[in-house]
Amino acid sequence: MKLPLSEYKTIIFDCDGVILNSNKVKTQAFYLAALPYGEKAANKLVEYHVARGGISRYKKFEWFIETFQSEDKTNRLQELLDNYAKFVLDGLMKCEIANGLAELRQKTRKARWLVASGGDQNELRDVFSSRGIFELFDGGIFGSPDSKDTILDREISNGNILQPALFLGDSKYDHVASKRADLDFVFVNYWTEFRGWEQYCDENAIIVRSSLESLSLVKS
Repeated sequence: MKLPLSEYKTIIFDCDGVILNSNKVKTQAFYLAALPYGEKAANKLVEYHVARGGISRYKKFEWFIETFQSEDKTNRLQELLDNYAKFVLDGLMKCEIANGLAELRQKTRKARWLVASGGDQNELRDVFSSRGIFELFDGGIFGSPDSKDTILDREISNGNILQPALFLGDSKYDHVASKRADLDFVFVNYWTEFRGWEQYCDENAIIVRSSLESLSLVKS
């Protein structure tokens, strides 16, 4: 974060672990969706998922199918995606919304707000609408099957993301994607599942804030 918050024209948010306390919800959903393949396979998927925070479910289940299923891959993939979606939706509707979101919106009222998430785009839009936070994100809510790199490239190209812009994320991929898109970045650590985030942020001189609430208290 190189500028006062009030000077950013665009703020891009990851969803899981930043806006919603949903990282554990999704980890459990991956485990349950894969459990019919056995506990060992389900635990392997959880390990793969946690190590690749911010990557879409499509990529993770594609890896799982390639690793643990040799036949009928297309149908198996869709079955896993459908089961995962059922497990995760209830959790997304009930999990905690970050404190300080409305205060941060007021503090950055001149900025355009976007979501760039690894979560399913349609699912996110439905959840945000049902939970009363959809209207905060006037720049749009975007997610998989597009990757964050694709989303950022597209929204920069079409003029929806204006510089200076700030990305708020809780994973290594969030930081990498923000660097590739030439965005400022703040790591939000309170709900992260990124093991080793302290060393990574220190080595890369990344500004860390515990939550959106703590970020909203920063003086501009």
